[in-house]
Amino acid sequence: MRRKVTKAIFPVAGLGTRFLPATKSVPKEIMTLVDRPLIQYAIDEARAAGIKEFIFVTSRGKGALEDYFDHNPVLESDLRKKGKTELLEILRGTDMESGAIAYIRQHKALGLGHAVWCARRLIANEPFAVILPDDVIAAEKPCLQQMVEAFEDIGENMVAAMEVPREQSSAYGMLDIGEENGPLVRVKGMVEKPAAEDSPSNLAVIGRYILTPKVLQNLNKLKSGSGGEIQLTDAIAEDIRQEREVYGYRFRGRRFDCGNKSGFLRATVAFGLARDDLRDDLMAYLRELQHVDRAAE
Repeated sequence: MRRKVTKAIFPVAGLGTRFLPATKSVPKEIMTLVDRPLIQYAIDEARAAGIKEFIFVTSRGKGALEDYFDHNPVLESDLRKKGKTELLEILRGTDMESGAIAYIRQHKALGLGHAVWCARRLIANEPFAVILPDDVIAAEKPCLQQMVEAFEDIGENMVAAMEVPREQSSAYGMLDIGEENGPLVRVKGMVEKPAAEDSPSNLAVIGRYILTPKVLQNLNKLKSGSGGEIQLTDAIAEDIRQEREVYGYRFRGRRFDCGNKSGFLRATVAFGLARDDLRDDLMAYLRELQHVDRAAE
């Protein structure tokens, strides 16, 4: 019987230098997109996919991230006394039960592959998911849930995939693809951050993975790759070389790269417009800005 995916790794050790000075004291993962931290979107997506154990790979200075998931009895009591039941329910949705969450330190910034490798003892011999909180995906059915359902049928390594302009290839792991079957694409090879002219396709790996324990064994043997880091892409590509199946999954949804300021701002506008309580005011303001810009021409 194929094992279910119930564990997920969240690599959150990065310093978030693109968002300085904000990230001098605030971990990037708890910067708010509308009114929820980035990490909450990732947690909610994982929960919807059936994840029960949450493994955070952190670094020094991430105490506020860890505190975010603690219960806050004083605040809960205050909301209860004031009859603010709706806010109380929202607050409870951020709590993590004892034993459901674990924190592991990545002492050196050696890349995504190294961050995943750091969690190897908690994964043991089970399939697992990897979620990069920088990639926020708006979808009717959460992206990881789509992938978990597909994994139940195929039981092989799977990466979320999205078409990107070839000139952006150097920012992604790119897929060399074979036959397609609905949203699934068989992967013949993977190249980490190639130049546009060297990219095998325009299909890029996005920050969602479902992986088998064999990938952790591959990481044990890897030396540093692109950028002097240990690349997760290289460990997955090694499975392909060993004639194991790897698939790309063309997810249904819209991905926002919240790892940079422009993407974060775009996501803020998009998620704000999707909210019934914010849409009208925000749309009116955007129209006002458009009118001002035209008047200035």
